[in-house]
Amino acid sequence: MLPDADDLPGLLLDLAVPHEDVNELVALRRRMTRDPGALRLLAECVEELFRGPEGSGHPPDLAALFDAVPPELAGAFPVYVFVAALPRTLARHRGRGIPAEVSRRTLADLGRQMAVHRRRHGTTGVQARSWLVRHFRGELYQLGRLQFERARLGRRSAPAIAAAGLDAAPGTPCLNLHIPDFHGPLTPAACDRSLAHARAFFARHFPEERPVAALCHSWLLDPQLKRYLPADSNIVRFQERFRTAREDTEPADTEPVQFVFGDPGLPVARLPRRTSVERAVGDHLRAGGHWYIGHGWFPFRAE
Repeated sequence: MLPDADDLPGLLLDLAVPHEDVNELVALRRRMTRDPGALRLLAECVEELFRGPEGSGHPPDLAALFDAVPPELAGAFPVYVFVAALPRTLARHRGRGIPAEVSRRTLADLGRQMAVHRRRHGTTGVQARSWLVRHFRGELYQLGRLQFERARLGRRSAPAIAAAGLDAAPGTPCLNLHIPDFHGPLTPAACDRSLAHARAFFARHFPEERPVAALCHSWLLDPQLKRYLPADSNIVRFQERFRTAREDTEPADTEPVQFVFGDPGLPVARLPRRTSVERAVGDHLRAGGHWYIGHGWFPFRAE
């Protein structure tokens, strides 16, 4: 199920795995392949990863299986799972006619999440291991600056979209829009190109789904950011693309701290103030305010 030791480095580099992690992953492969229990768990994870219908917005949760691995393999094990799943992932992509370049850039999110883990912990590991299940199931695609996840409208979002006159009921196909880190500024031009790519992409490769709307659930849509950022900032202009789907009342203060500063556990009093976004996030929290996840949407019609 795992590629041999000579082939593994090239596959890891294709997935944008940081160079400093490659030797450790190759060395631990021997330990992995000599442990029958770990190999059985690996096979179970791959089968679970592909279980169930696609495009529901609720992929399988592999967290319990990931946690069952021996401690000495814990950091490397999710990487081995995704490498073992890769042939089936690419077969799904080929079955849909997905261009190889889209596959490569989408699955490179493994390396991005490993870079985040190393920045935070200084060791080999995958920061958002369950998040990557979407990519390797063929449900999420990197299309330019943004990522688009095949999903279905839920009971909380559908009413707002239907009230705007769209044919939107719970279960209607939609897209969840995500903003990856380490990908340059969130400029309006980059977002426009990404959305144009997405409209053509989903019309060609998933014509039966016909998503009615694109939704985004992110602290970047908290309207309080407009108090701190100029009207022509990339974040404010990104917010202006969306209509409100619903409002949260539960604070999510660790979300901006995690994504802006890299560690949700950093003391608020010592958060840096180097950029306008850093100042906005930290100053708001130091003043006793809270940040919330915003829920936005806009109509989406495939070309």
